[in-house]
Amino acid sequence: MIIALSGKGASGKSTVAKLLAKKLNLRHYSIGDLMRELASSKSISLLELNRLAETDPSIDAWLDKKQQELGRQDNFIIDSRLAFKFIPHAIKIFLDVNDKEAARRIFSAPPRQGEQPYASVKDAIQALVKRRNSEIKRLKKYYHVNPYDKKHYDIVIDTTNLTPKQIGNAILHFLQTKVYK
Repeated sequence: MIIALSGKGASGKSTVAKLLAKKLNLRHYSIGDLMRELASSKSISLLELNRLAETDPSIDAWLDKKQQELGRQDNFIIDSRLAFKFIPHAIKIFLDVNDKEAARRIFSAPPRQGEQPYASVKDAIQALVKRRNSEIKRLKKYYHVNPYDKKHYDIVIDTTNLTPKQIGNAILHFLQTKVYK
């Protein structure tokens, strides 16, 4: 089983992917973690890496190759914006969240590797929207797809008012009732 978990920033992708990987005894891969490592190695922020990727296709080519290689394996979960495209045989799940809640989550949490803390929730909302717009621009340019278009997914879960455990349970229920019928 391959689970491709996508969604908006701060929707719970990484947290839920780790939770499910443990519960289902699956390996976990994160394209976001790979991007943060790449940004850190270049001494730039994740937003700066996204902007750089708008004009430097080698960044996405490297990430695409990683996902395609993973798609030849089995029994893992990946959180990635484009796994639905590069691993089409995966179970594709999208986690949605409203921007205000996403910004609150980001503002309340310690910054991740390669990211700076925000001065306010308002600043976090602005950064989320900028990053999402940068990703949409870049991915439409290179692949002619919008990873936020919910038609690409088998299930969409709004995580705005859910805990990671509740999200994980909803996914497990989906897997039991829809995938393994």
